[in-house]
This record gives sequence, C-alpha cells and structure tokens, in this order.
Amino acid sequence: MQVRTNFDLRHSKPNSDFFWFNYRIRIENKSSDAVQLLRRHWLIYDSFLLTNEVEGEGVVGETPYIEPGDSHSYDSHCNLHTDMGFMEGTYLMKRISDGHLFFVDIPKFGMVAPFRLN
Repeated sequence: MQVRTNFDLRHSKPNSDFFWFNYRIRIENKSSDAVQLLRRHWLIYDSFLLTNEVEGEGVVGETPYIEPGDSHSYDSHCNLHTDMGFMEGTYLMKRISDGHLFFVDIPKFGMVAPFRLN
C-alpha cells in the first residue's frame, strides 16, 4: 500500500482551525487470488488527538475488484482542526474464489501543513 498526502490551502481556513488534506492511496494485490474491497474503517487524529471515526461501504463510492498482481488507486480527503495529524485503519476484503472475508491494516500515515515544517 502506498499513500501520498497533500495539504490543500485553497480549501483550508487556518484562522478558523480548519485544515484540509487530500490523499491518494494505492492498494496492491500481492496474493494469487482476486479480491474485492468491501468496507473501510478510519481513525483520524489531529494534534489534540481528537478522533474522527469513519466507517462505511467501499472507498469513494466504489467496491473495487483487484486482480492478482494488480492495484487500485483512489483519491480522497479529510479535514483536521490542527495543521498536522494522522490516519490509520482497516479495509474489509473478500477473496473472490471462496468468499473468505479478511481485514487489511492501513498503516498510519501523517498529514502536515508545509508551514509547520519550518
């Protein structure tokens, strides 16, 4: 899994404690079976460790099938009350050959406004 994040100043309002982050996730199927992404569960933290929990079907309105050796990428976003934070979670997947359900951990990734790095 690969994640790229980007702070979006156009949608952010730093004076109102509203910080918008875009992210792109690439999910790779390294198994020998086709799989389908059914659900996602996110825990989103800002600098104050305030948590926003997001759970639902698929990702951005899709429940993609991913063939062996293939990948699926999607773009999404979240907003924080601080200029830095992180996300982590799980995907619920289904193995197509036998319907077996399993979870895939989404490793923790950070989001930091560029001005915070100076």
